[in-house]
Amino acid sequence: MLKFEIEKQRADKALINFAKQSNQTIIFSFELTKQYQANDIHGFYSFEAGLNQLLLHSGLQAKIDNLGKITISADNTITQINDILKTASRVNNHIIEEIDETEKISIIGSRVAGRSADDLPVPVDILTTDILSHTGQTELGRILQTIAPSFNFSSSAISDGTDALRPATLRGLGPDQTLVLINGKRRHQASLIHINPTVGRGTAGTDINAIPAAAIKRIEVLRDGAAAQYGSDAIAGVINIVLNDISEGGKSSLIFGKYTLGDGDNINLNLSKGFSFNDSGFLTATLNIKNAQPTNRAGLHGSCQFDNCTSINSNINLAGDPRELTAARKTFRIGDTDSQQIALTINSAYEVPQGEFYGFITYSNRNNESAAFFRHNANQNSNPTLQDNDATIPSGFLPKINSEINDISYSLGYQNTFNNNSFIDVSYTYGENSINYTTGNSINASYANALQYATDLTANQIRDIIPREAYAYGLLLSLRTINFDFAHDFDFLSLAIGAEFRTDKFKVIPGNEYAYKDFDTDIFGNSLFENDAFAGIQGFIGTAPGQAVNELRDVVSFYTDIETQLTSSLLISSALRFDDYKEFGQSTNLKLAANWSLTPNIAIRGAVSSGFRAPSMQQLYTDNISTQFFSNSYGGDQTALHIGIFRNDSDLTKALSIPQLKEEEAINFSMGSVLKIKNLIDFTIDFYSIYIDDRIVLSNSLGQDLSSTLDSALKTSGVSAAQFFLNGADTHTKGVDIIATYNTPLLNGNLDLIFAANFTDTQVDNVFTPKNSALGNIAPEDIFSQQSISIITQWQPKDRISLNTLYQVDDFTFNLAFNRYGEYTVTDGGTQTYGAKILTDLQLNYQVNASLSFNMGGNNIFDIYPDKNKIGNSHSGTIIDNEGNLIVSSQGVFTYSRRSSPFGFNGAYYYIGVEYQF
Repeated sequence: MLKFEIEKQRADKALINFAKQSNQTIIFSFELTKQYQANDIHGFYSFEAGLNQLLLHSGLQAKIDNLGKITISADNTITQINDILKTASRVNNHIIEEIDETEKISIIGSRVAGRSADDLPVPVDILTTDILSHTGQTELGRILQTIAPSFNFSSSAISDGTDALRPATLRGLGPDQTLVLINGKRRHQASLIHINPTVGRGTAGTDINAIPAAAIKRIEVLRDGAAAQYGSDAIAGVINIVLNDISEGGKSSLIFGKYTLGDGDNINLNLSKGFSFNDSGFLTATLNIKNAQPTNRAGLHGSCQFDNCTSINSNINLAGDPRELTAARKTFRIGDTDSQQIALTINSAYEVPQGEFYGFITYSNRNNESAAFFRHNANQNSNPTLQDNDATIPSGFLPKINSEINDISYSLGYQNTFNNNSFIDVSYTYGENSINYTTGNSINASYANALQYATDLTANQIRDIIPREAYAYGLLLSLRTINFDFAHDFDFLSLAIGAEFRTDKFKVIPGNEYAYKDFDTDIFGNSLFENDAFAGIQGFIGTAPGQAVNELRDVVSFYTDIETQLTSSLLISSALRFDDYKEFGQSTNLKLAANWSLTPNIAIRGAVSSGFRAPSMQQLYTDNISTQFFSNSYGGDQTALHIGIFRNDSDLTKALSIPQLKEEEAINFSMGSVLKIKNLIDFTIDFYSIYIDDRIVLSNSLGQDLSSTLDSALKTSGVSAAQFFLNGADTHTKGVDIIATYNTPLLNGNLDLIFAANFTDTQVDNVFTPKNSALGNIAPEDIFSQQSISIITQWQPKDRISLNTLYQVDDFTFNLAFNRYGEYTVTDGGTQTYGAKILTDLQLNYQVNASLSFNMGGNNIFDIYPDKNKIGNSHSGTIIDNEGNLIVSSQGVFTYSRRSSPFGFNGAYYYIGVEYQF
């Protein structure tokens, strides 16, 4: 909120005072505005509400485009603003200078500075910091999901690293098919690859939550294929996060919230401060500290935890061991992780006589704790029976996966605009994401066996000394990028050319011996003792030294962009990009796009482009053995298997003649329209169609009896089944985006309405196996299971619709938002379609004075949950005692689907916050 003190006066003078008091740039014509009278305005207003009040009934109107550029016009003359500016500068140059020089901002989708979002031939959403703050969410991923319907941020549980680093997607495609930028510079991916059955399985995306929302000035979402402009990954689109650039003052905020079930306490502290360098530069620093406690929506453990249960019928058991009567039944933890994060962001620039030096630093450290499957007493493989005929851990144990995620990036650059309309930009950017996993509250079951059979220790002595924690392994991915960019504005076109040099690095750091070793088998996989237990620490097995990775990849790219205003109403743009990758060779991609203004208020736009996505470093070099749980049948219990993921240059894949990965190739078509109605309603609709060939997918877990060559290879590798990354699917995604905005004064206040919708559908047109390999004779449906295909086509909502209302009157701001999440279908043993749900968010803000404000609100205030889960469940059943008394009856521990939930399953969340500006 801003405080204004402006008397009633001529509009040009009033606008100058308004611009100074709000520290904003306003574009207007002196010759035009001096003919009108503006209103007086006193008190606290948001910028937009204050400007509307200043010009109410004056004969002038203000227009704020999606980029945030503010222009003043009369009689629908906004489209002629460039002519107005030229007239204004000729007639009275000092007026423009008095307001401040207009900032020519570049946004994604065009390399021509000053191009507005509505003028672009492709859809670009500009999400300002005000829009972000009104959601009440504290995670950037959740914020984007709330306000951008084409963006999805799916939740899952008991999915190893994915619990702490959730996949972010655009237009229903994969996490690795959206390019993320920071201040226009390529952002590195997270080192994690999602290998469990979740949204984004087999892909590696960007850790979107590493950037705190408080450090962001705006977010630009380009919803169109842009690989020809920005390189690999931009098949679905581009998300550009622009950091704050304030040069003075600052603000702090504190928010506390929790769920109505009493868990998930969340404390979020933000501190931002701007510093000025003698009016020649700025430095903006933002600190974020967040503490989020876990949630738990697990059902009761309905199966027997101890031996000697007697089956009465298919679903009722009679307890045998007396400990069954008092055993804990809330044995699982299924929900959000326990997470603590500290993040620091610095953004800076400094002008010199010839140009500007700039740079940014982002740092985030996040510690998370999630849970795995509970290992009960009567589980010989995971919790071996010792000499006293009792389990190693008699009451069972719930393994905890502790992950420490460190994310750092920095960028340094120099840019200069010359008098001949030329522009250069040279930059160096480095980014790194590392994850270290420690498995706690667990055991290596094979070690317990070895202690029992190979030592003289008693059962209790074994229980006393067996280690309960181990460092599993670490992952590190880094990206070094050097960019050279040059642009020149000719009379008839704008030309941009550039080069990019990248080095990707991926490392896997082995874990402790206790985390991965099989202590009760020999080197040939034969059991050494009477019983054989699982190797490695249970819940999250470690990585052996033989699976260590340290790989580099170099990429050289060249591009050219051309934009021409062919006529006053027709904009044509084109892009050509050449990329040379060390692994698979070269890729050349082209984009053509146009924006045709039929009238000042109606335009049509469209684009066609080719695109690609290079195999990620994780897909190329991941070599991992893990315990994964699968449902065998509808409603069936989960089966644990040791599954190996083998890189495509391993001995096993060479024995099977599996080829190296190559790039995914895409063709993207889009067509849309922009409609403005009486400067009150902006309406856009965009249709898209995306064809992707040779999509990289993670194969099914391939076990015995599919191929004699595969059988032999599996035995040699010592695993139950193997998975591989393969170019194995062709897909087609089609859909439509609709956005409408409306702004009007209402009852002495100001009302903003935003309606947004996304409808998308992805189909797998073809699945295929590598030719001339041992997999070539195996049916594709055995290589890629029904579940694998459904993850791509069905696990994300088919539609997303939102309506956001923001009303401001005096010192109060009310925000009411409705978010509809459409149907989605999950295959997990059986298949279940989860119905559409509407979530309601409400926030109230009160501006006490120019510095202090309070807010309170709730997300999902009507406590909406996904449909109850009917498939892929575990530990269901009913247990009674000898007298027929009920001990427990449960449908299973997964009350809600652990595989995919677009808005989670935590219920209603309420919060209160305070903000202080200084």
